[in-house]
Amino acid sequence: MAKQDLSPTSNTNAIVLTSTGSVSVSGNGAGNTIHYPFGMYATQDSPLYDINFINGASDQVSFTFKKLGGDVLDIELTPSNVYAAYEESVLEYSYLVNLHQAKNSLDASLGDVTGTFDHLGEITQGPTGSNLKYPRFQISYAQKVGDGLASKAAFGGTNTIYSGSFKSVEGVQEYDLQSIVETASDSGLDEVGRTVSYAGKLNSTGEKQRIFVTQVFYKSPRAMWRFYGYYGGIGVVGNMSTYGQFADDSTFELIPTWQNKLQAIMYEDSIFTRTSNFSYEIKNNKLRLFPIPGNAFSGFNESEIWFRFYIKEDSTVDSPYDDGVKGVNNLNTLPFENIPYKNINSIGKQWIRKYALALCKEMLGQVRGKFTTIPIPGEAVTLNHSELLSQAKAEQQELKDKLREILKETEYQELSRISSEKAETTAKTFSFSPLPIFVG
Repeated sequence: MAKQDLSPTSNTNAIVLTSTGSVSVSGNGAGNTIHYPFGMYATQDSPLYDINFINGASDQVSFTFKKLGGDVLDIELTPSNVYAAYEESVLEYSYLVNLHQAKNSLDASLGDVTGTFDHLGEITQGPTGSNLKYPRFQISYAQKVGDGLASKAAFGGTNTIYSGSFKSVEGVQEYDLQSIVETASDSGLDEVGRTVSYAGKLNSTGEKQRIFVTQVFYKSPRAMWRFYGYYGGIGVVGNMSTYGQFADDSTFELIPTWQNKLQAIMYEDSIFTRTSNFSYEIKNNKLRLFPIPGNAFSGFNESEIWFRFYIKEDSTVDSPYDDGVKGVNNLNTLPFENIPYKNINSIGKQWIRKYALALCKEMLGQVRGKFTTIPIPGEAVTLNHSELLSQAKAEQQELKDKLREILKETEYQELSRISSEKAETTAKTFSFSPLPIFVG
């Protein structure tokens, strides 16, 4: 009996992955959108278009075909599936690297100009290529924190410092500085008719804006008090207790510079603390003078007292610095685009190949998972979709974890630490080296 020809035609799946891909581009590249879901690297009118990306995606077909055993078994994928996986791998790599760079540069980029982005994450307006640049080291964040503290401590900062004044009145001990400033702001004039620089900056009606008083200029003692005040006298020879009444050149003493400085500090403390003719306290912007102004204090009664203050401003308004406060404020507003394919080196491209292969495994597992078994004449074939899915997920996670680990080790802060250790090691090595002998 002659042998029967048993070569039935399969009715389960007519799609089998080819051994090679294609680099054909039609027209403006629109035909590639069929193969690439986003097409930012494959569409010719895209700013990220790169023929090398298309070549890489085509080679990925051959790589996937070989790695999944296409020479032995059918692979139920199309080249378009592989192209899509390759594109996703490039975008995932770009995401992880950009995230790493964002951590590196955010502190130095706060307040910088941001941009507007399209649905692909590409900048339509604003600075480009920021994620490919090494930012200058700056202390922008620390500076802004310091400015806030400086304003509070009256050492400068970004808040505008204003000067205000009022006339002391005999018998009146307490003066409401908040009310005084509000009145002058409304009228534009102070009590003596001078134009104020803070006119219109705050209103006496509606929601109150608090002023913050930083300094009050009180009356200093008379110059002659230094000779007749506490711890001093005309005939006292210059020493630490005299607070500098006689200079060193008149006493013919040789003393260190630090003693002169200490004398000056002690003298200033003496005349403004020990011998001050009055003091004050401020509570809720109400100034209380001690003692109560009166005739007994000639020259103090009805005198003009000055003070400095600032008005708390919205923390999001423009600052005097060029970077301002309207720009970058977090990772989302960094002007980072997708990394151009040409700027991904061999390290990155090998990661992309492996990740794309893992994605293809996942897709193949999803396809084969639709049917757990396929009947054939006299038997049934059990498909390996579960193994493919588990392998694919594990490989993807391993690749991402490894990349994150490497990027973590190469953060600028970590590199600085490594450089410091190298310098210390080098110095230690040289310490054991004999020094050359100088012959004069």
